[in-house]
Amino acid sequence: MSILVINPNSSQGVTDGLVAALAPYGPQFDCITVPESPATIATNEDVARAGLRVLEIARNRQADAIITACFSDPGLDLMRSEGIRAFGIQECGILTAIARADRFGIIALSPKSIPRHMARMRQMGVIGRLAGEVGLSGVSALDAGTSDAVLAETLEAGARLVDMGAGAIVLGCAGFAPRRRLLEDRLGVPVIDPVQAAAVMALGAVVA
Repeated sequence: MSILVINPNSSQGVTDGLVAALAPYGPQFDCITVPESPATIATNEDVARAGLRVLEIARNRQADAIITACFSDPGLDLMRSEGIRAFGIQECGILTAIARADRFGIIALSPKSIPRHMARMRQMGVIGRLAGEVGLSGVSALDAGTSDAVLAETLEAGARLVDMGAGAIVLGCAGFAPRRRLLEDRLGVPVIDPVQAAAVMALGAVVA
């Protein structure tokens, strides 16, 4: 069994965080970085370019399933159109949150990411379950999981979402992975690492 986890950005630190987050789920996850990408996928152009890179990798690697580990799900629809068993972390994270609570919230790296996320949620038909999305000040994917200043900002965003009625919170970037447990302990509601959510769904599909 082999599940390929593609970090579409070039931050090896983010990929290392994915490896640690997925370690409890078994040795079948192979996490890789895309070195020619920017360190953070931040714009629609970044997402489009990353999607093509993800598709190219998927075409050339043998795997039972592939996870695109960026919250904009780059390459997800492209891979599925070619019959590749693919999972996107935004889609899986939101579906997991809906299974845990009536309404969910999302913490994004930047307010500029929110329109892109909203468009995906409209495609998924889940807007009615969204309590809200809060963007951080425009932080990097790496800092999301390593910076103390960003942790404080993330906790403030999470508290706002709880006040808005979110019964579960989805972390809107793969880089948040090292902070999931701490955030859940501090905020008092389920906090979903979307990479772990995608891993569980991919495992279920492969084992079945």
